[in-house]
Amino acid sequence: MAEPPAGRMRTNIRRLAGGERLAGIDLARGLAVLGMLAAHLLETGEFSLGRPGTWIAVVDGRSSILFAVLAGVSIALTTGGTRPVSGAALAAARGRLAVRAVVLWVLGILLISTGVPIYVILPAYAVLFLIAIPLLTLRVEALFVLAAGLLLVMPFVQAALGLLPIWETAAGASLALVIGWAYPFPLWAGFIVLGLAVGRLDLRRRAVPALLLGVGVGVALVSYGIGGTLSRPSVFGEPADYLDIVLSVEPHSGGLPEVLGGAGFALAVLGAALLVCRARFVRALVLPLRATGSMPLTAYSAQVLVWAVWATAALGDPGDLSGFRALQPFWPITVLVVVACTAWAVVVGRGPLETLLARLSRRSERSPRSVGWMP
Repeated sequence: MAEPPAGRMRTNIRRLAGGERLAGIDLARGLAVLGMLAAHLLETGEFSLGRPGTWIAVVDGRSSILFAVLAGVSIALTTGGTRPVSGAALAAARGRLAVRAVVLWVLGILLISTGVPIYVILPAYAVLFLIAIPLLTLRVEALFVLAAGLLLVMPFVQAALGLLPIWETAAGASLALVIGWAYPFPLWAGFIVLGLAVGRLDLRRRAVPALLLGVGVGVALVSYGIGGTLSRPSVFGEPADYLDIVLSVEPHSGGLPEVLGGAGFALAVLGAALLVCRARFVRALVLPLRATGSMPLTAYSAQVLVWAVWATAALGDPGDLSGFRALQPFWPITVLVVVACTAWAVVVGRGPLETLLARLSRRSERSPRSVGWMP
């Protein structure tokens, strides 16, 4: 017999407010969603630590890095956490990841087709999920070493790749869209691997999130501090040469200080979220944010669709970024997304696109055994 609606709502609320779920991960995702909305819908300007009015610019670039690290954490948690799955369960997990990659790529292309002027990250996620498949059996120490190597080395490689003439051609522009080259996978693989490593730690121990917070703050301060000293301002939004790119601290530049600083920022946010959510009253207080963070794919896609409909109706062109921002859409869309996600989480449970993704990926399994679900 199906559970009555009132009972299902109580179950959903207990699931969100209870301590069994790693509530801090949902909170970190919820904060990433808000950061994404701010980065897309507001004129954020340039961040300056000494000018509080510019602090909103902290969302630029860092929100997407936080999303990527958290995606790696989710992959780790759904494939055994501190004890990676093996045998048939490992094969099933790899199959599910492959299916998720395909579905995310298709959804990303559909969102790109709306004409909304943002760099849709889902095609890049599809590639990153495929990269994660052979890494599921690595020990946590190996994952941290690999992540560090990628984050330290790939900015030098990516700077050269980004200067290839192919990206200036029409074919290159099309290729960039379908593989999510705004978030280039050779570089962003470091973020997903870092998340995998973090997800293999025992995140329920107080010392672990405290360590993430301390290390993250330290890495971010050192990286941005050194980067601010070494990097030069861009010309018309584009770094002038190879060395300028490598040393850039600007969001989405792929420079070494920006990459390391963004990784540190992500670790700090995750550590802080896990720590504050150890308190029951805090978990209840931030429930709307955690509900939003429990369905990030739905929230991300809803933002793009609302934007496309609103901009088309008001401006006749979903691609008019400055015109749409002039309509001051941040608060209406943010409130709509948070309220809708909270209502859905309480009444229904898992987000609609998360449910679809889970059902499609489960069909890839040869046995009914499940190793978890990706929030």
